[in-house]
Amino acid sequence: MDFAIRRHTRYDGYMQWYEAEVQALQRACAGRVNGTRHPVFYGSSSIRMWVTLAEDIDPSVVNLGFGGSTLEACDYFFDRLVPPVKPASLLLYAGDNDLGDGRSPEQVLASFRSLARKRDAALGGVPFGFISIKPSPARFGIIDRIRKTNDLVRAEVEATAGGYYVDIYSSMLDEAGQPRPEFYSPDGLHLNREGYRLWAGIVNTHRHQFLTQ
Repeated sequence: MDFAIRRHTRYDGYMQWYEAEVQALQRACAGRVNGTRHPVFYGSSSIRMWVTLAEDIDPSVVNLGFGGSTLEACDYFFDRLVPPVKPASLLLYAGDNDLGDGRSPEQVLASFRSLARKRDAALGGVPFGFISIKPSPARFGIIDRIRKTNDLVRAEVEATAGGYYVDIYSSMLDEAGQPRPEFYSPDGLHLNREGYRLWAGIVNTHRHQFLTQ
């Protein structure tokens, strides 16, 4: 077996870790395809655990978050999860798990570009937003890479037709540039209710971009 085949096999094996949750999402969303196009929020556990999303944002939003997902995984499963829902718009949060796993900002950007190409091919010019990677206490040791990744993706998404950037990063730091712990669960990584209230206030300033109907 040559190197390319061995690498591909390992990659697919890593992605199998998400398979059960992806299949559950596919089953849950099957009934949402009823001729009505919904805004889709897609990404990692910060989306999946947003259990008050309908209340905070809009009842029409479809939550396609899956736990622990990297932006690389969001790209990998995009065709199975997003186009079948026929979204009216797409808002993405992912990337901090990639950085936490040791990937570089440039590698995260490459995953974002790949997903953006799939969006173009499958969804055309539907509005496409990116929520900035949060500056969590648990990952403050890689804050420089988080900041650089946000800058790279922001430039990319804002240069994309229908693209926009949702900056939650700035509001989650105090005046000294430290993460504000009141927005996080005890693990210092996931958001608590106050964190989601903050996100909701910021995301709702972009309603004109993702609520298109």
